[in-house]
Amino acid sequence: MEMPKPHDAHAKLQRLVGEWTGDEHMHPSPWDPKGGMAIGRVHNRLALDGFAVLQDYEQERNGNVTYRGHGVFTWDQAEKVYLLYWFDSIGSPLNTFKGSFTDRVLTLVSTGPQGQVRATFDFTKEGSYSYRMDVSPDGSAWSIFVEATYTRKP
Repeated sequence: MEMPKPHDAHAKLQRLVGEWTGDEHMHPSPWDPKGGMAIGRVHNRLALDGFAVLQDYEQERNGNVTYRGHGVFTWDQAEKVYLLYWFDSIGSPLNTFKGSFTDRVLTLVSTGPQGQVRATFDFTKEGSYSYRMDVSPDGSAWSIFVEATYTRKP
């Protein structure tokens, strides 16, 4: 029996791989009433022989790391969807995001008790990517939570 190999869809996730840093604009929200600026640092690495990308993230505000997260990106061949499993330093329950690539833009959505979260990763520019997270109580009215542009470290 031949061992499974990563699918072409797994290869698209390799766009995430690298060390990234960027300025983040946090919009006012129930979780952050004032909003403000932050610095985001992202370390993404290929794992499990190309079947997954692991992400370690930290956010710094006013010189202090205020939030950390860990993500696992993969492709579900049976459902034909990209998955992101997200864990964080504020004790949130596991968030599972599902979505797809359209050209060079990965859009993933998670549904939970407090509504929906949509994460968009735009890889249309070489050497950087734009990120946006939107939140919605019902999946129809969306508000921007964070916008950022991350640049790959050399």
